[in-house]
Amino acid sequence: MSLSMYQVSVPVLLHNLKALSKILDKTAADAKVRKIDPAVIINYRLAPDMFTLARQVMLVTDFAKGCGARLAGVDVPRYEDTETTFPQLKARIARTIKFLKSLKARQFEGSETRQITLPVAGKPMTLDGQTYLFSMVMPNFYFHMTTAYAIARHCGVPLGKGDFMGRS
Repeated sequence: MSLSMYQVSVPVLLHNLKALSKILDKTAADAKVRKIDPAVIINYRLAPDMFTLARQVMLVTDFAKGCGARLAGVDVPRYEDTETTFPQLKARIARTIKFLKSLKARQFEGSETRQITLPVAGKPMTLDGQTYLFSMVMPNFYFHMTTAYAIARHCGVPLGKGDFMGRS
C-alpha cells in the first residue's frame, strides 16, 4: 500500500499544530500561576540571533499552510505576522488548522512531481513536490516547533516529551 502526499502531510501537520496549541495553553497557564508577564515568554529567544517564541509559532504555521496550499495547487493564505499574545498565537494556529482541514486529498494527486517555486534567500528555488515536502517543509516545520517548545521549557514551563508528541 502506498501513501499519498496528502496522507504524509496534512494529518501530520494537523496533529502537530494541535500539540503546539496545547503547549501554548500550558505556557500561558504557567505564566499566570507564576505571575510572569506573558510578553516576557512570548518575546523570549534561546540566543540573541534566534527568533522569539512568537516568531517560531508564526513560522510553524507558515510552513504548514504553505505546504498544504502549494501541494494542493491553491493560493497560500497570507497572515499579517502581528500576533503578540497567547490568544492571538492560538488563533493563528486555529486559522491554519481550519485551512488545512478545508483541503481535500484529491487536490494533492500528482503533487509529488508538481514543480513548486518559492523564494529562498531572495532567489527563486524550484523543487518537485516530494522534495519540497521532505527536504524543505518538514525539517523547517519541526525545527521551529521544537524551538518553540524549547523556549517554553527553558522558561520553566513544566512540559515533557508527551506534550511535544501531542500525547498529553
